[in-house]
Amino acid sequence: MRCAALFAGIFSALNFIAVPVRAAGEAVPLVEQHFQAGTLAAGATALEGMLKKNPGDDQARFALGTLQFVRSVEGLSQALYRYGFLNGVRRTAPLLMLGGNLPIPNNPQAAELDYEQARQIVQSFVSGLEAAEATLAKIDSDAVKLPLHFGLIRLDFDGDGQARDDETLWKIYAGFNERAGVSAEDAQAFVITFDAADVHWLRGYCHLLMALGEIKLAHDWHELFERVGHLLFARPKTPYPYLVEPVPGAERPLSVEGFTDLIALIHLVNFPVAEPQRMAAALGHLEAMAALSRRSWDLILKETDDDHEWIPSPRQTGVIPNVRVTQEMIDAWRMFLSEAELILKGEKLVPFWRGGQAHGVNLRKVFIQPRPFDLVLWAQGTGATPYLARGTLTDRAVWDRLLRVFQGEFIGFALWFN
Repeated sequence: MRCAALFAGIFSALNFIAVPVRAAGEAVPLVEQHFQAGTLAAGATALEGMLKKNPGDDQARFALGTLQFVRSVEGLSQALYRYGFLNGVRRTAPLLMLGGNLPIPNNPQAAELDYEQARQIVQSFVSGLEAAEATLAKIDSDAVKLPLHFGLIRLDFDGDGQARDDETLWKIYAGFNERAGVSAEDAQAFVITFDAADVHWLRGYCHLLMALGEIKLAHDWHELFERVGHLLFARPKTPYPYLVEPVPGAERPLSVEGFTDLIALIHLVNFPVAEPQRMAAALGHLEAMAALSRRSWDLILKETDDDHEWIPSPRQTGVIPNVRVTQEMIDAWRMFLSEAELILKGEKLVPFWRGGQAHGVNLRKVFIQPRPFDLVLWAQGTGATPYLARGTLTDRAVWDRLLRVFQGEFIGFALWFN
C-alpha cells in the first residue's frame, strides 16, 4: 500500500525532537482534539458545521480535508481487519506480506468475504479519497496552516468503536520498530506544520491512491480471488473450500501448498477488463497528480518561514532528521515531472525490452484502450504488442540524472515528494 509507505516516512521522523508549536496551556485546536481522541466521525461533523456557518473558512476546510483523508485510511484498515487480512499470510506465505507494515492485527473472528465485497473495500477507499480531495480543492488561501502532533493521532484500526491507547500512531510505530526508541515524550514534542504547499501535496496523494484503486476496479480479478484469496484473507468465499482447510505442515514457508499457491498467483494475474472507463479515470488522476506536484513546489519555494516543515525548500529545515532537500533535487524532480507528463500524453514512449530499440510502449494507450492484463505475457513482451509504436523514446539521460542526484534513492524520495 502506498499509504503505508507514506505513514512509515512520517513515523520515522518521530526520532527527531521538534520544538513544541504551542505555548504551554494554549488550547488544543478542534481537529487535534478529535485526532487525539480518535473521534474522527464527530470531528468531521463539527468541521462541516463550522464550514456551513462560515463557507470561507479555509483553515476549517484544510482540517476537514486532512481528517477525511486519515478517516479513509482508518476505514480501509477496519474493512481489512473485519475480513482477516493477512491472518493466513503470516503463517503460510511470508513472501506475500506486501501489506505487512500495515498496523492491522489478526482477527480471530474474521467474517467471510466474497469477491463483490472485496471490490467494495477498494471502492469505499476511493470514495473516501474523492471526498477528501474535493474538500481540499476548494481551498483558495495560501496562508493556511495546520500544525499536528502526528504521532498522537488515534485510529480505530479494528473497528470496535474505540480508539484505544495502543492504537495511537506513535505506539504502533514503536511496536514495529523497537530500535527507534520512540517514547511518549518524543511523540508529544514532535510537530508537523502542514501549510498551503501541503494542501496540493495531499491532493496529489489522493489522486495517486485513487488511480491505483481505479486500475484495480477496472479489471475483473474474481478468478484470482476465488483461487488464491486465502493467501490474503482468512475466510474468502470460494468454490474451492478445501483451500482454506488447515493442512498439516502447510504453515512452513516452503510447503508444497505454499509453493503451488505462489505459482497459481502468478498464473492468475490475467485480468479481463471489466470497466474500461476506470482506466481513463486513472490516467486523469495521474495527470492531476503531476500538475499538483508542480503547484506544491512552486509554493514551497516561495515560503519565507521555517516552521516544522514536512517538505522543506533548500532554505528550510524539515522535520525528518538528517535529510536535506537541495535545489538540484528539486530541479531533477521537476525534470521527472515533465518527462512523466510527456509519457502520460503519449508523446514519449517507454522503451520496449525486446527486439532492439525500434519500438516503444505508448503508455497512454494502455489507459485509453485497455485490454486484458496478463502479467506473464507482459513480462515476456507479447502482452505489450497492442501498445507498441515508433516514436521518441523517453530520454535515458533523465533517469540517469535522477539516479545520480538522489544517490540511488529516487523511489524513496518520490514517495515523499509525490
